[in-house]
Amino acid sequence: MILREEDLVRWGTVIGRAVEPPVFIALEGELGAGKSVLARAIARGAGVEGALPSPTFNLVFRYPVRGRVEVVHMDLYRLRDPEELWELGWEDLGGKSEIILVEWPERAGGHLPEDRWSIRLSPPEPGSELRVVEVARVGNPPHLPGFPVTVESSG
Repeated sequence: MILREEDLVRWGTVIGRAVEPPVFIALEGELGAGKSVLARAIARGAGVEGALPSPTFNLVFRYPVRGRVEVVHMDLYRLRDPEELWELGWEDLGGKSEIILVEWPERAGGHLPEDRWSIRLSPPEPGSELRVVEVARVGNPPHLPGFPVTVESSG
């Protein structure tokens, strides 16, 4: 898919509103690709209000929403070793009401869950607002709603 940032935000909002927890969504891509943009949109769609800072320095934020769902937003960029995951409460993830959003999931090594969505984002080329988004289903995660419509480049 090729998307503008506003389409990415719209899609993330749809996901947050409609996805059935528990769901694990791995957000992959280099710096500036839009991982945090998509994570925030999913959290907003799920009902998170207020500030949504990047978890780059805190590594994990938990947002309870309307007493029914908890959005867990993790950023593993600063991990030096996958064994550091246990200090973040990794083994407790996957509760019935969790939407888990993990940036830099490759830092988890072989500890990713068998059932997950992998969303890889590429940053826009200089002078463009379009980015490539690739979605892969791994195992048997719940349905990921609202796949966006592809936006074709005009030049």
